[in-house]
Amino acid sequence: MLWSSILLLGVAQLATSKVLSRRWDDVAEKHSWVEIPNGWQLKESAAPNVIFDLKLGLKQHGMDDLIANLMETSDPAHSRYAQHLTKEEVESFLAPHPDSLGAVDEWLAFHGIDTSKTQRSKAGDWITLRVSVEQAERMLNTKYNVYQHGASGEQVIRTLSYSLPQELHSHVDVVAPTTYFGTLRSMRKTSFLQPDVKPISDEEALVPGSNAAVPSSCVNTITPTCLRDLYNTSTYVPQAAVTNKLGVAGYLQEFANTADLQTFFTKFRTDAVGSSFSIVEVNGGGNNQNQPGTEANLDIQYTTGISFPTPNIYYSTAGTPPFTSDTFTPTNTNEPYLDFLTFLLEQKTIPQTLTTSYGDDEQTVPLDYATKVCNMLGTLGSLGTTVFYSSGDEGVGGGDCKTNDGKSTVLFQPAFPASCPFVTAVGATTRINPEVAISFSGGGFSRYFPTPSYQTTAVNTFVNGLGTKLSGLFNKTGRAYPDVSAQGQGFQVVIGGRVQSVAGTSASSPTVAAIFSLLNDFRISQGKTALGFINPLIYSTAASGFNDITSGSNPGCGSTGFTAGKGWDPVTGLGTPDFLKLQKLV
Repeated sequence: MLWSSILLLGVAQLATSKVLSRRWDDVAEKHSWVEIPNGWQLKESAAPNVIFDLKLGLKQHGMDDLIANLMETSDPAHSRYAQHLTKEEVESFLAPHPDSLGAVDEWLAFHGIDTSKTQRSKAGDWITLRVSVEQAERMLNTKYNVYQHGASGEQVIRTLSYSLPQELHSHVDVVAPTTYFGTLRSMRKTSFLQPDVKPISDEEALVPGSNAAVPSSCVNTITPTCLRDLYNTSTYVPQAAVTNKLGVAGYLQEFANTADLQTFFTKFRTDAVGSSFSIVEVNGGGNNQNQPGTEANLDIQYTTGISFPTPNIYYSTAGTPPFTSDTFTPTNTNEPYLDFLTFLLEQKTIPQTLTTSYGDDEQTVPLDYATKVCNMLGTLGSLGTTVFYSSGDEGVGGGDCKTNDGKSTVLFQPAFPASCPFVTAVGATTRINPEVAISFSGGGFSRYFPTPSYQTTAVNTFVNGLGTKLSGLFNKTGRAYPDVSAQGQGFQVVIGGRVQSVAGTSASSPTVAAIFSLLNDFRISQGKTALGFINPLIYSTAASGFNDITSGSNPGCGSTGFTAGKGWDPVTGLGTPDFLKLQKLV
């Protein structure tokens, strides 16, 4: 009898083992590319013993409710307007269902992962584990290789596809790094030097302006005086600097230089001389003051130049180190958006305003990855942070604009994260009296995200007016951008002690961010909460607070692109901000 019981127990254990094996062997593809992403080339197989951090993004049980809550608290007509969530409330929305945690932990244990040694976010929605390439390949039914980015020389470990057990597809949103090839060095920063634009002289630098007259020099060269007069912030004195903060996201080993900022203030904002900004290094992002970055200096000089004395924080996110096959433990193989956003969402306090001047073609970002990142940006809005992204510097698309789905169809190429419906995308203008759209201003329609309700009326008006023009080149039912715009060329930036002229929507984004930081200051000084996610507001009751831009276009992809006109358009959005008008509307 005893032998019989033992035999039956053994059979039962064997059957359970086979069931578990079948359960985890029943895999289905999560994402794949039909070809190596444009600009990258296969270098070699990744060494099996290389160790790296693998991030599992679990499905958040309350994400739909969180987004519904965001749309309520962002709607100025709703009774809960501007009633932002606390960190604890957000984390309860982000927490995975217990079934998801159980299934993932069971799968990890099946692959020999000690779940007690994994790192977990406070909400439990991110699990980070140290694995070898060999382990990751086995877990994800894939093959990791080293790929090199031709333009930058960047080398990364990535896959062209990955799979998960069928059972996990309802529990896991995304795994990284896998198929997203965007890296810190291959990302496009949205600014460029203008050597043909003569920098402003010291005699011209401090020409005083007033709300009545913008200095004539602003036609060719932009300074804080130009922007403060043009957008009516010059008479406002911030009152809530103890509470209000403005954040600048920095990547690509771009370092904001404190000495250059003092030179900038001496030339263009004398009352700010002696003030500075704080630096937060994300994952060892660095702060090399011997390497002033054009993008970093542009961003920080103009956010501080407009928002002074509002405290500014520059977030320096680490780059990906060159990979060599004999490197046993690369310090970081993760992607910039995840690194920065996961870090920021773990902080006790987050700036009320945030600006970022980088992006990728939307089609190069896997949909599952883009959706996860976009939801994280929406989470920032739920906490009361206004998030700005530059719309890009390639009009409706740069290069050959061919799709990467194996069909090579020429279509307009939207940019991400500008195409995320939970950010405020910023396009670019030039000239004064009147301002006009600048040709490189990124704009278009997402092929990932549908038109959000807050902009349906404005977008439909534009699309209906367009008729059949450009038909088939863009997604008429997609999230449309930019939302707003600001000056975008001839910005006077101090780099290595010298003034240089810089252009790009990455000049426009920090400009608008600084103006809205002042609006946040005004609200906070009145005992109100910060604005948070502003898109539902600016497309409704605050729409009249913008200067409509009615001329100019953004050609690309072998076409004339879109044309700016009355009302919203995918070149300049709703227009450029008028602080004094917006102050009355917020």
